[in-house]
Amino acid sequence: MYILGIETSCDETGVAIYHSTKGLVHHNLYSQIEMHNEYGGVVPELASRDHIRKLVPLIKQTLLESKLVNTNIAGIAYTAGPGLMGALLVGATTAKSLAWTWQIPAIAVHHMEGHLLAPMLEDNPPAFPFIALLVSGGHTLLIQVDGVGQYTQLGESLDDAAGEAFDKTAKMLGLGYPGGPKVSKLAEKGSNRFKFPRPMTDRPGLDFSFSGLKTFTMNTFNKTEKTDQDKADVAYAFQQATAETLSIKCKRALQQTGLKTLVIAGGVSANTKIRAELLKMTKKQQATLFFPRLEFCTDNGAMIAYAGCQRLMAGQLENLEILCKPRWPIDSLVKI
Repeated sequence: MYILGIETSCDETGVAIYHSTKGLVHHNLYSQIEMHNEYGGVVPELASRDHIRKLVPLIKQTLLESKLVNTNIAGIAYTAGPGLMGALLVGATTAKSLAWTWQIPAIAVHHMEGHLLAPMLEDNPPAFPFIALLVSGGHTLLIQVDGVGQYTQLGESLDDAAGEAFDKTAKMLGLGYPGGPKVSKLAEKGSNRFKFPRPMTDRPGLDFSFSGLKTFTMNTFNKTEKTDQDKADVAYAFQQATAETLSIKCKRALQQTGLKTLVIAGGVSANTKIRAELLKMTKKQQATLFFPRLEFCTDNGAMIAYAGCQRLMAGQLENLEILCKPRWPIDSLVKI
C-alpha cells in the first residue's frame, strides 16, 4: 500500500510517498533556512505560516511526480510531535482533513521515531536490536531499540542538545544560522590548539550535558584576539570535544547492553567528524555503524512515511481528533 508522509515539525516542509513492499517512491523537501537565517534562528510564527503556504502544493507536486492520484493512497502519516506547536498543527490538520476527504486512515508519528527508523530506508538496513544515538537541534538521546515502538531510553541531554550547542557556538563565533554545518566547515581550518573538556565522561552513566562545554567555549573564545584563526581553532576544539563525548557514551551503551550495532540519526548525524569518531570507535569494538544518507539526516517526509507505514500495517488506527504533542517521550509509544 502507498502511504503519504507529511513532516512539518520545525523549519522544513517534507512530503513523501512510501510503498509497503516497493519502498520509497518519491519525496520532496522545502527548507525555510534562508528565511530564518535573517533572524539568526527559527521564528515559530513564520515557520507555521510558511508551512501553510508550501504544504498542499508540495503534496500535489509529489503525487504528480510519482504518477499517482489520491485514490492510490491507502493512508497518511504525519508528524504529531515533538516540535513547534504551530508548525505541527499545520501538518496534523492537513493530514486529518485529507484523510476525512479521501476516506483513509491517518496516523500520528513521533518525530524522533522517524529519525530513528530513517536508516531503514537504505538498501542495507540494520537488524533489531540495536543502540540508536539520536542527535538533533532539540534532542540528544541514547536508546535501545528492540523493534518498532520497542524503545528503552538509556540516556539523554540534561540541558542543551548537541545541535543546540552547535547553533549557540556558531552564533558566538558570528557564523549565523544554521550553526552546525558552519561550525564544521570552519573547524576544517582549525588546529589542535585548545583542549576542551569531554563533559560527563568522568562519571558513570549515559546522560549528556553540553551547557558547560558551551560556556567553556565562550570563555576560551573571549580570551583570544578573535581573529579568523582563533575562531577556526575554537570551532575545531568544540567539534572535537562534542564528537569524542558522543563516541565515549555510545561505547558505554554498547558495552553495557552487549549489542554490536549502533545507529546514528538526526540532523547532527550529518557531521563528518562525529561520523568519523563513531566509525573509529565501532571498529575497535567490533561493532557496526549505520546511518542514513545525508538527505535523510535532516527532517524529511520519507522517514515519517516509513514509520507510519509500519504502524498502519500493524493495525494501529486513530480517530479524526487533531492532537499534537510538542513534548512527547519516545519510550511512551505503542509497541507493535
